[in-house]
Amino acid sequence: MGEVLVESIPLIGGRIIAFIVGCIFGSFYNVVIYRLPLGQSIVRPASRCPACGSAIAAYDNIPLVSYLLLGGRCRHCKTPVSLRYPFVEGLSGLLALLLFRRYGLHPQLAIEFIFCSLLLIITMIDLDTLLIPDILSLPGIVLGLALSLFTPRLLWWESLTGIILGGGIFYLIAAGYALVRHKEGLGGGDIKLLGMIGAFIGWKGVAFTILASSVVGTIIALPLMWRSGKGLGSTLPFGPFLAFGAISYIFWGELFYRWYFSDLLGM
Repeated sequence: MGEVLVESIPLIGGRIIAFIVGCIFGSFYNVVIYRLPLGQSIVRPASRCPACGSAIAAYDNIPLVSYLLLGGRCRHCKTPVSLRYPFVEGLSGLLALLLFRRYGLHPQLAIEFIFCSLLLIITMIDLDTLLIPDILSLPGIVLGLALSLFTPRLLWWESLTGIILGGGIFYLIAAGYALVRHKEGLGGGDIKLLGMIGAFIGWKGVAFTILASSVVGTIIALPLMWRSGKGLGSTLPFGPFLAFGAISYIFWGELFYRWYFSDLLGM
């Protein structure tokens, strides 16, 4: 019993470190989310309060902790700080923790954390601006294809097929919608995003992502459309639903396919 307890201590410590490191990255992601759409440098100047412009000291920029100690307000002007900041930090930390539990110190941990980080940043920017920056999705496609050479979970041709299938399917859907409705339904950003998703998780991941995002998107979007009074004319970001579907595939996609083909279809 004592030996089991001793062996579990490094494992617990590793999970704590993974969460902390993930939160630190999440703090940087907040900078990217805020500055990138504005065309500002994500490196300089140092973090400042958006309301009063005062520089944020290092001791006031500790992920999660500083927000709690300052009561969610700027130390200088007392302006409330958006809950999105600790949310992004905490979610980034949680993703790092879950991936560490899944892979340990394995290269796949880094690959999938990079992927989840891109999805997290894209999601928040899409929610703010209804735009998905090409500077994230297009390099993400190239990066996903390149990293497929270093992961046992995905072969390079599966990544390439995922890019073609992901981008191609949404392009056809967007073209068909525009032909029927005479206006844009899916933006080019969503097409490139699904291409990036395909690069990281292949064609199976694309199929799962489309299914999961469509189901969840429908459940959430219909009430929002009804409340807006615009019906199908409402403009809603689809990137967050795609991101949700892709991250869900990482953790539950294989279980879903095993259930679908083995238990449901008996194959």
